[in-house]
Amino acid sequence: MRTFVVVWIGQVVSLLGTAMTTFALTLWTYQVTGKATPLAMIGFFFVAPIVFLGPFVGVLVDRGNRKLMMMLSDLAAALTTAIVLLLYATDSLEIWHLYVTATLSGIFQGFQWPSYSAAISLMLPKEQYGRANGMLEMAGSGSQVLAPLLAGALIGPLGLIGVLIIDLVSAMVAIGTLFFAYIPQPPKTEAGLEGQGSFLKETAYGFRYIFARPSLLGLQTVFLVGNLFSGLGWAVFAPMILGRTGNNQMILGSVESAGAIGGVIGGLVMSAWGGPSRRVHGVLLGWFCAGLVGEMVLGLGQALPTWAVGAFLGAFFGPVINGSNQAIWQAKVAPDVQGRVFTARQFIAWLVMPISQLLAGPLVDHVLEPAMAESGRLAPVFGWLVGTGTGAGMGLLFTCTGLLAALTGLSGYLFSVVRNAECMLPDHEATASNV
Repeated sequence: MRTFVVVWIGQVVSLLGTAMTTFALTLWTYQVTGKATPLAMIGFFFVAPIVFLGPFVGVLVDRGNRKLMMMLSDLAAALTTAIVLLLYATDSLEIWHLYVTATLSGIFQGFQWPSYSAAISLMLPKEQYGRANGMLEMAGSGSQVLAPLLAGALIGPLGLIGVLIIDLVSAMVAIGTLFFAYIPQPPKTEAGLEGQGSFLKETAYGFRYIFARPSLLGLQTVFLVGNLFSGLGWAVFAPMILGRTGNNQMILGSVESAGAIGGVIGGLVMSAWGGPSRRVHGVLLGWFCAGLVGEMVLGLGQALPTWAVGAFLGAFFGPVINGSNQAIWQAKVAPDVQGRVFTARQFIAWLVMPISQLLAGPLVDHVLEPAMAESGRLAPVFGWLVGTGTGAGMGLLFTCTGLLAALTGLSGYLFSVVRNAECMLPDHEATASNV
C-alpha cells in the first residue's frame, strides 16, 4: 500500500497540472472561435486513438514492463504540453494544432489506464481494490477542484505560458515517483498461456475473453449505451456554461470546481467504504443517480447555484460507478491478461464516445441552438423548461441525455447476467493456477 500511495501522490500532482492546462486551453479555444464544435473536436481527437488503438496497446502492456509503460505515458504527455508551449510562445498556435496534440496525447494515454489498472491487481489484495480505485477517482476529481481556480488566478499574471510550464513540472514529479517505485510483473497463469500467440491473436484475445462471459459483456453494454447519451451532453458542457454567462470564465471555473469537490467526496466515500458488498449496485444505481440528479440538473439550470449542485451530484457518483466496476473486473480477470481484456473492455464502453463528440458540436451549433433562440421553433415547446437564447439548446441536450443515461442504469436490472454478474463469475484466484 505504501508504494501505491507514493505513485498515487505523483499522479495527483500530474493530474493537477494537466487539468490546469485543459482549463486554460478551453478558455483560449472558446475565446478564439466562440463555437462548441472545436471543443468537441478536441475531445474527439483525444478519445478516438484511445478507443481504436486500445486493443493493440493492451497486447503491448501485457507483453512489456508496466512500470515503463506508465513512465512513457507521462513523458509523452509532457512532450505534447511542450509542443503547445512552443507554438504559443512563438505566436503560432492554431486550433488544428490542438487537434494534433490531442491525438498524440490520446495515443500515449491509452497505455496509462490499463497499466495502472493491472498494477493495482499486483500491488494490493482484492479487498483493497475498491478503496484503491476510489483513491484514483479522487485524484482525478481533486485536481479539478483546484485547477480552475489556480488556472483562472495564474493565467492573468503568468499567462498561458506559465500554466503550461507548471504542467511540465508536474509531469516530471509523476515520472520521478514511478522511477523509484517497485511495481511487480504478473505471474504467468493458464489464462495467459491460452491467450499467447501472434500479435493479432493476442489483440483479439481480450474480445474473445469478454464475449465468452455474458456478464462482463452485459456490464460493458451498460457503459456503451450510457456513454453514448452522457457523452453527447458532456461534450458541450463548457460551451453551455460560457454561452449562458456571456463567456464568464469565473462561473465556469466555479461550476467545474463544484463538480470536482463532488468527485473528491465521492472518492473519499469510496476509499473509506470500498463500495457496496454487491458492487453491481454501485454501477447500476450510480448510473441512474448521476444521470438524474447530475446531468439533468445541469441541463435544466440557468444560474450558478443550480449548475453547482448538478455538477457536484453528477461527479459524486462517478467514483462509485467506476470504482465498483473496476473492482469487479480486477477480481474476475487474471492479472497477466488484464492489459488485453481491459483495453478490449474500454473499446466496447468508449466506442460511441468519438461518435458523441462528433455529433454534439454540429447538433447544437446548427440545430438545437437556433431552435432554442427566442424566436426558434422549439422555444415555445421547451422554453419553460430550459429557457431560451444562447446556451438553451445545449441545456436541452444535457437534460434529455441525462434522463436517457439514468434509464440506461436502471435497465441493467432487467438482465440476470448483469444484476447477478458477481455471483455468476468466479474470482480469478479461485479458477486460475500459476504456471
